[in-house]
Amino acid sequence: METFTEPKDLVNNPHYLQQRQTSQAALDIDTIDAPIVDIVKSFQYLPCCFTLQSCYGHFIHTGQQDYKSMERLPISDGVGPVTYRIAYVAFCLDNSPEGRELLGGLRAISVADPGYIQFGSAEWFWAKQVNSYILQVEPERFKDKDQATADYQEALHIQEVRDNFFSELRKLLLTKQRGIQKKGNV
Repeated sequence: METFTEPKDLVNNPHYLQQRQTSQAALDIDTIDAPIVDIVKSFQYLPCCFTLQSCYGHFIHTGQQDYKSMERLPISDGVGPVTYRIAYVAFCLDNSPEGRELLGGLRAISVADPGYIQFGSAEWFWAKQVNSYILQVEPERFKDKDQATADYQEALHIQEVRDNFFSELRKLLLTKQRGIQKKGNV
């Protein structure tokens, strides 16, 4: 993310509910990368957050030139340098107990592999929407870029980290959804 920064502190946002409703009304699920549609929908289910933008992460190489391809890297010794377009989810949180709790859970995901997963803010998101954050999968040395070029072996590692990242994000969101459902049944 080209304007990636350290995470900012949550601030009061009296317009959060209206902004969330506006964002949800404008969301076109058909524009979301298919492998992460469930994640975007899960964010929308939680009242303390909403998504701003996302990307599954794409690998471009001599055998795959489609920059929106969802294909996994081929198992081959003949793959040269790989251009990786970052996987990320940008989201906005409510400055509420639930939002702060979710913030902690999201931040914890980056601890799994800090060399390849970053949690932070992006200046251009924050300028449009306070309390916006990003979780992204990108080699640390490229954390402020939208794409990176890596050799094939590192690209394979990035792919594995990306897959684990989305799996952990799914687990966190499912736990939060179950907590909401349990409160509703009390």
